[in-house]
Amino acid sequence: MLKGNTAIVTGGSRGIGAAIAKKLASLGANVALLDIGNEDQAKLVCEYCTEEFGVKAAYYSCNVADFEQTKQVVTQVSKDFENVTILINNAGITRDGLVMMMNEKQFDDVISVNLKGAFNMIKHCSRQFMKNKCGRIVNISSVSGLSGNAGQANYSASKAGLVGLTKTVAREFASKNITCNAIAPGFIATDMTADISAENNPLAAQIPLGRPGTPEDIAGAAAFLVTSPYVTGVVLRVDGGLGM
Repeated sequence: MLKGNTAIVTGGSRGIGAAIAKKLASLGANVALLDIGNEDQAKLVCEYCTEEFGVKAAYYSCNVADFEQTKQVVTQVSKDFENVTILINNAGITRDGLVMMMNEKQFDDVISVNLKGAFNMIKHCSRQFMKNKCGRIVNISSVSGLSGNAGQANYSASKAGLVGLTKTVAREFASKNITCNAIAPGFIATDMTADISAENNPLAAQIPLGRPGTPEDIAGAAAFLVTSPYVTGVVLRVDGGLGM
């Protein structure tokens, strides 16, 4: 279905990013994984994609918050791979704390990675998409960006910002056969949430489907969005009904 296309996945070494990379590879896409600080894990994901699905996969060390670094990496990926048409903006960090206790660096760091990082990647990938006359962008937002979450002013703001960025990019590039959508995961069982007990978490207890989501749940949604050329500007909740 995606054979001959290349997908860039940021934060692709583990959790949601790794699951999305594997899912897209299973559909025939080559994958370029961008991450920082998790080289061994990222290379294992690449090996899995190559051995299981026969696609080309490579890891690139990149801090998505760095404008020039993302530009250089996208340029390199476009040289190493053909037909870059998919971008998954998944890289994200948390620096939780109540507003009264949160310092400036905690706020700025999260905005820089989660929101500015997505802008950087979209900015630099857009020329490739226009050159290839096709682009599919998926931004990983969060239910925290839609409803807020105490103790996560920085994270919620960054994920809400992704929603506005998604809709604007969708409008700006629609005439160029470039779509842009967002996924808003709910409580997903990943390394980021490993220290939060699903049993004792009030958010998890409110999920109508009765369980936390998995990275594979999000990967399935991402696959749908990148293979749906008539869907753009959408924020797709994948939260087990939490946001009803």
